[in-house]
Amino acid sequence: GAQPVPIGGGSVQAGGSLTLSCTSSEFSSADSEAAWYRQHSGQPCELISLVGPKTSPWYVATVKGRFAASLNNAKKTAYLQMHDLETDDTAVYYCLTKLDTPSVGCGGRGTEVIVSS
Repeated sequence: GAQPVPIGGGSVQAGGSLTLSCTSSEFSSADSEAAWYRQHSGQPCELISLVGPKTSPWYVATVKGRFAASLNNAKKTAYLQMHDLETDDTAVYYCLTKLDTPSVGCGGRGTEVIVSS
């Protein structure tokens, strides 16, 4: 299927919170996983979170403890709750229905998050 497009981005002050969501029919399966990526302008794309049935959620060190990923099979939606946002979290955020390379992860349409100090 087509790469899903996350929604929920926006502008927020440092310390604030946002929740991104990403809907796809591929999330309806209990075997599904959700991978979140982000890319700040001029920086490489990075995988920031992976949630799925085989393991507890994984987070890159820079967001661990602040971001929480979940997957609701009934709603076919993956969520990324982002708390204590920092200016370094400013980026375009993307989701995939399975883990893939960053060039694929940031290859679709994302949602922009802007954190101001």
